[in-house]
Amino acid sequence: MDLGPVPRTAAEGLVGREQELRLLRSFVDQASADGGALLLTGEPGIGKSVLLDAAADMATTAGASVLRYDGLEFLTDLGFSGLTHICEPLRSELDALSPPHRDALSAALGMSGGTAPDLLTVYGAALALVRRAARSRPVLLIVDDLEWVDPATAATLAFVARRLEGSRVAFLAGSRPGAGNAVSRAGLPQLPIGPLSEKAAAALVGTRFPLLAARDLQRVLAQAQGNPLALLELPGALGTPQRGGGTAPSEVLPVNRRLQDLYAFELAGLPTATQQLLLLAALEGNGDLSVLRAAAPDQDVLAVLAPAERAQVLRIDDRGLGRLVFRHPLVRATVVSRAAGGQRREAHRTLARALAHQPDRMAWHLAEATSDPDEEVAMLLEQAAQRVRRRGDAAGAFDALVRAADLSPGPADRSRRLVEAAYVGSEVVGELRWAAQLLVEARRADPELRGSLQAAVATAHVLLNRDGDVASAHRLLIGALTARHDRSDGGDVLLEAVRTLHRTCAVAGRPDFWTAFHTTLAQLALPLPPLVRLPGEVYADSARAAPEALAHLDAAVRDLHQESNPTWIERVGATALVVDRATGCRAALWRVVDDGRAGGAVASALNALTVLCLDDFLTGQWDECSRLAHEGIALSKAHGYELLTHQFHVGEGLVAAVRGDDDTARTRIRQIIEWAVPHGTRTIEHLAEYAATLVAVGRGDYAEAYHHATAVSPPGVLDANTPVARWVAMDLVEAAVRSGRETEARAHATAMRQAGLPAVSPRLALVTAGSAALAAPAGQRTPLFEEALSISGAERWPFDLARVRLAYGEHLRRALAVEESRTHLDAALDTFRHLGAVPWAARAARELRAAGRTTGWAATDPGAGGLTPQEHRIAQMAASGMTNKQIGEKLLVSHRTVSAHLYRIYPKLGITSRVALGDALTSLRAPSEVCSPRDGHSQSWEPSSCRSR
Repeated sequence: MDLGPVPRTAAEGLVGREQELRLLRSFVDQASADGGALLLTGEPGIGKSVLLDAAADMATTAGASVLRYDGLEFLTDLGFSGLTHICEPLRSELDALSPPHRDALSAALGMSGGTAPDLLTVYGAALALVRRAARSRPVLLIVDDLEWVDPATAATLAFVARRLEGSRVAFLAGSRPGAGNAVSRAGLPQLPIGPLSEKAAAALVGTRFPLLAARDLQRVLAQAQGNPLALLELPGALGTPQRGGGTAPSEVLPVNRRLQDLYAFELAGLPTATQQLLLLAALEGNGDLSVLRAAAPDQDVLAVLAPAERAQVLRIDDRGLGRLVFRHPLVRATVVSRAAGGQRREAHRTLARALAHQPDRMAWHLAEATSDPDEEVAMLLEQAAQRVRRRGDAAGAFDALVRAADLSPGPADRSRRLVEAAYVGSEVVGELRWAAQLLVEARRADPELRGSLQAAVATAHVLLNRDGDVASAHRLLIGALTARHDRSDGGDVLLEAVRTLHRTCAVAGRPDFWTAFHTTLAQLALPLPPLVRLPGEVYADSARAAPEALAHLDAAVRDLHQESNPTWIERVGATALVVDRATGCRAALWRVVDDGRAGGAVASALNALTVLCLDDFLTGQWDECSRLAHEGIALSKAHGYELLTHQFHVGEGLVAAVRGDDDTARTRIRQIIEWAVPHGTRTIEHLAEYAATLVAVGRGDYAEAYHHATAVSPPGVLDANTPVARWVAMDLVEAAVRSGRETEARAHATAMRQAGLPAVSPRLALVTAGSAALAAPAGQRTPLFEEALSISGAERWPFDLARVRLAYGEHLRRALAVEESRTHLDAALDTFRHLGAVPWAARAARELRAAGRTTGWAATDPGAGGLTPQEHRIAQMAASGMTNKQIGEKLLVSHRTVSAHLYRIYPKLGITSRVALGDALTSLRAPSEVCSPRDGHSQSWEPSSCRSR
């Protein structure tokens, strides 16, 4: 594996230890001048030694002399062995000590014969020696692995460490908690070194092992629990990347010799019976004492475990039913790794018998106890996979199916299980790359697989998500559903095929695809459940969805909190999004996202993130939309989901468009269209055209806006297969009106009403009435605007509502109802400011000034000094002293992007360098200051009842 660049100093190699390094630097600086002692305590492998190395580098750089000793287990019985090593570099100072001190220390160190020295004199001599050595320059005495220092040396160090005040000697030591020697009992100041945070742990592994698969990363993080040594060593236990999954619920990553040594000494001294019971506990995984009692009915479990508890290998939680908790996951892993393969298999068989009443866990233990193909065990594991998937554990189902395939003696059974694993892996778990490999293996195992409906579904997922090949995926599914040669395909497989075909049609956005979809469904003999029919009834033509279909959707949204299947949740959410009901799905969608972040149903989590991201955009949560888009892009790229990567680019492009960041918006729009057009993903292309429409409307280029809007839907037509047509409808009407196309504007406004948009959602009712008002003759607009603003629930879509208010205010001012116009223009400007919708805020401000109201808004449009909002934010951050890297992390862009922005900013402000930014900005009034949220959150002004996480 790639271990990344080698750090030049100990501190450079540390991740997540910034606070500890600051404290150590402060200690070294102070103690080098006035003396002092500090004891670092922490679990084995937690990073004490590296921090001590960093302190040594700090001291050496500052000109201090460093004395270093690392305790050694095999020397703990040799008195003063550690002190001998410490004093070796100071021999030249020995003769300068007083005769009693010199003689006592020489005898203790074995440098002279004679009677045994007085210990107190030896302690005083050691103190005098280090104090004398510090006369020329400060001394830092470092002792690591204090638990392995011989008792005589430890007593000497304890004496010295407590008497360093006023000297230029610093004493720094590292020890495990509860080491029990004289230094740990000396009452020295302590710096506990805890585990790395989850973020720092992920960063450390990601930096050193950038090619580690996401699920493997989660396994490493879970077992290491923030232990840096484990984080760096455990990835090696994964070996060469294998076909994903096959992980038993109780499985631990094997630990190498270096990690075993952390706890092997404590385990080796335990009685044999205790070690055997510890192996059962480690493989059982849940710490359930009742299972251990069932597995070892002839033993007093608590009595047998008592030696391990006294050795602090584990603890027994006596509350409730009682649980066994290992001191650290690495202890559990060491117990498993020290056992021979035969011992582990026998322990698994014992646990399987004890868990006969829990068939899923029993199946896994039987699988772990089985080394040769066994159809009975494979069948039990396949059945377990079906049960856990129904409970929402898609990752567990994937692992079980892969393992069941490995245990299948028959090629047809092996192939079938590999295909099912490929489907679950690609559609739910995020194992897209492995899914393609599993399909190859399935075909190799069973050449007759070509007619399998399940294989067609799994292949379609790979084609759609990895390649964006909607045409091939659609053709494959239609052919498989029409032929259905494989009569062994059951109802569940058929439903999966229908759902996959629906998603393919939704992404393609082509009428011929939807026609084939409905024709194929009509030919199926199997009646479809409501949740399967629902996307086809609503998504294909959301504007004309039957009231009963919307009622079924509302019921599904209400009941979504009870649903555990991540696929159902994200698909109901996606259907709800096109008819403005996704807010009611947010809590369930977040459950899917959180599960995916933890390594569960990653693909479902990505689909759920797209729904949340676009719902955030529609409901004015633009900062959150950007954050989710950024996260989604990273996650999609990591798992090879090309299609979803561009869907998240849409979120970024839309937010940039409405905030006036034209450069970012155009970049994203170009990326999306260049990918979407050749792949035939028209829905993605239409979303890019929608973003381009918003850019043009914000800039006031209504001819261009009309061009982009009509690329989604012709004037006077709401295409049944184009959900984005509902989103861009009011933009098309406004662009038509303001570019002199009144006939087209009225035709489109009429089509919106005739399609029944007002009955679908309050937002569509708002934009339908607003569009009718924009397109109507001047004398007929007022009642239509009033109708729009009276719609209940319209406040949940603040950007759309503010745009209607802005248009109404503009109409009233031109009708000479100036005072009334100010009311609506003020409300619109306030909303635009809070949202950060700079172009629209500037337009509202201009209207208010024309109505005789001073707004404080910058006269320059779209941004102060000709800067875009993004450029202004970057300029402010750079002027405050932030580096390009820090700015990039804050704004979720690369440092190169920041640098490119700065080179465009300088000439706009008439300066040539970064140092002049502050003065240049003080003369400008920043639009980002005026339109930014009051407390840094765009949702702060919105009623809390409108949001649900």
